[in-house]
Order: sequence, then structure tokens, then C-alpha cells
Amino acid sequence: MGDEATIELAHEIRGTVQDLGGRFMTSPELAEVEAEVGLPPRTLYLRGRSAVLGDPPPKVVAELFGIFPHWLFEFALPPAMAALDAASAVRAYSRSSAKWGRVNLSDADAPGRLADLLFRLVDSADASGLALFAGWQLAERPADDVERLAFALMVFREFRGGVHFAALRAVGLTVPEAVVADPEGGRGRLLRTAWSEEAADALIAAAEAKGDLRERWRRAERLTDERVADLLAVTLTDAERDELRRCLDALRAGSALVS
Repeated sequence: MGDEATIELAHEIRGTVQDLGGRFMTSPELAEVEAEVGLPPRTLYLRGRSAVLGDPPPKVVAELFGIFPHWLFEFALPPAMAALDAASAVRAYSRSSAKWGRVNLSDADAPGRLADLLFRLVDSADASGLALFAGWQLAERPADDVERLAFALMVFREFRGGVHFAALRAVGLTVPEAVVADPEGGRGRLLRTAWSEEAADALIAAAEAKGDLRERWRRAERLTDERVADLLAVTLTDAERDELRRCLDALRAGSALVS
């Protein structure tokens, strides 16, 4: 297992990876590509992210994504699947990441180097049991350095997300219960992710009935950081881990100017 310093690094980079690896998913650039390929509004994220696994049924996609209510997938995914085949959806989703990267990451110092470090982590990671990560780990990658960086952030985010879902299961929490426990989540985030007020309130009440809800969430966060630290420890040298930290810190600082 990674030592305490490496676990701290895994925890430290979490926010940057979560933010910059996922910001394109709700971006104007994704909406532009969505319109170009003829998908209904706000469906490329659902169709494109899951299409790396082909055409899984809406109920399966709902479980893969975890955070959203199932009705959303039953409502939105079938017309998106009918409008765009899986291979085209993957290309469109990747293109939206590339467009977002060109707008938001073009000022990054040595984007190719940071992309290389992230892809080394991605390529070294065990994808067993992490379906979305397994699909994107093998997906075609861009050639341009800035686009590669955006793509690498997205795929590394899928790795951490898959590991976190497993950690939540290990401590007996569902993903929506974790959203309730997360200080950055709560009712507002549930409402932003398509839960009705009534469903959100019921979910919160059920989650809070677990008296140790937040302790379980903290344990899952720690488990996730430990598993990411394992990957960091066996893949990168001490100097490369320091470099990764510096590059991600600089990237986060720069991206705040254009967000």
C-alpha cells in the first residue's frame, strides 16, 4: 500500500481530477457536439459515456452511473440510442472532451507531459470490476497534446470513480447516500441530478437513519485514496509523483481563470 504521503497525494488531487475530468460533461462544447450529431439536448453525456460499452439497457446504465434516478435513463436514453449508434456516440463524446480541452486547457504548460503521466496511471490500473473505466481505458485516444490531456483527465476520473463506487459498496452505502453524506453534495446536488424534491427528501431521511452515515462515507473516501495511492506508488517514482502534483496544481489554478 502507498505510504501516508502518497495517500495524501491521492486525496489532494481528487478535486482537480473530479472537476477537470468531468467539467466538459456539462459544457457548451458538449452541447455543440450534441446538436451537430442530432441528439436531443442533455443526452450526449448519457449516451456517449455509456456507449463505450456498446448498447447496455437503460437500467444497466443507471446502475453504472449510480448517482441519477432510474427514470432519467428510461426516459432519455432510448431516443438517444435510436438517434446515434454506439461507435458514433463514443466519437462524439470524445470530440466534446477535445473541444472543451482546446478552449480551457490550451494555456497549460507541457500538456503532453501531464497527459503522459496520467496515461501511465490509466494504463497500469487494474480495470477488473470497473466497467466504465475498462471501456474508456481501451478507447481510441486523441493525438494532440491538449486533447490528450483532457481525455486523460476524463479516463483517470473514471478509474477513481469506479474505485470509489466499490469502496462505497464495501462500507454499505449507495451512491445517492454518499451524496447525502458528502459536504459538497447534499440536497442541492440531488436536485441538480434529476431527483424530485419528494424523492430527494425521502432519500435523505433514509440515509440519515444510518446513524454512522458520515463515518461510513469518510471510510469510503479513505479506502478510495488508499487504492489510488497504491497505483501512484507502483507506477510513478517519487519525483514523478511530485511532478504530477505540481502540474495538476498549476492546471487547476489556470483553469479557474477560464471557468
